[in-house]
Amino acid sequence: MIRPEGVYVRIPASTANLGPGFDTLGMALSLYAWIGMKEADETAIRLYGNEMEGIPTDKNNLVYQVAQMAFREAGVHLPELEISMYSDIPLTRGLGSSASAIVGALYAANALIGSPLPDARLLDMATAIEDHPDNVGASLFGGFITAVWDGEHADYVRMEPHEDLEVLVVIPDFQLKTSEARKVLPEKIGRKDAVYNISRSSLLVAALAQGRLDLIGRAMSDRLHQPYRAGLVPGMAEILERAVEHGALGIALSGAGPTLLALVDRHSLRKKELESYLLNTMKAEGISASARWLVPDREGARLIGSMSTGSFMDMIEGEVNA
Repeated sequence: MIRPEGVYVRIPASTANLGPGFDTLGMALSLYAWIGMKEADETAIRLYGNEMEGIPTDKNNLVYQVAQMAFREAGVHLPELEISMYSDIPLTRGLGSSASAIVGALYAANALIGSPLPDARLLDMATAIEDHPDNVGASLFGGFITAVWDGEHADYVRMEPHEDLEVLVVIPDFQLKTSEARKVLPEKIGRKDAVYNISRSSLLVAALAQGRLDLIGRAMSDRLHQPYRAGLVPGMAEILERAVEHGALGIALSGAGPTLLALVDRHSLRKKELESYLLNTMKAEGISASARWLVPDREGARLIGSMSTGSFMDMIEGEVNA
């Protein structure tokens, strides 16, 4: 059954890898994108906010195209849509902007036609598009996600974030495409480095599942991708080495970067020190950056209303100010 009033959905940003969990670990963050979707006589795509620059406003739009995938999967024909989009998630900064768009499109399209597709199917579809389940899984389900992808199906486990976890992201003022960040990775790694990452990734999952904040710093170490990507983000190598000395529980490149992400105990008295250290280290390398304090998002993608309840931006302002 198609909802004639349309739907509004909210989708969280995400971070992937968390150091050693390359393409397998993800966490949802309290930074959001919103999508409105409704059946229309003629397709119209409306973009709002500074993070929408350069996004197509015709049927080449990613959200439109992914929505059509969901309709085809469900056996529904809805070729014309009214779509509204707003996002606080910076593009190509390692915070899952493309994953949020993919998940948001699937989730909104499914909700628009009465939600015939189960969430597990949405995850498989999103992963097939994104090619790895970490970001899309986190944006869809919230919390921490560990997942594997066999090319057709994603198996996942969701973990609830510890209530004392806070997240500091430092976002450099330049973009870094995932495709470019993958080019610097080696085709092969040695056995010692493979064992190093497997052990840290296993320890990190166990620490997150049991709330062992004391183990996070050692568990977030990585030899698989971060050492090779350090040259793409000036100051990163030093920050990964020394951030724990300035109050971080653990530190990692967020996804493919260039954003750096620190996990922090919310009771820490060293938060200002950590923020200053990260920003000043990047500034010393000639990199302008901004810092944002976030928390793990626990809800994932969710339906927040219909398009008949008011204007798109009024709805978003109500959400932000709630």
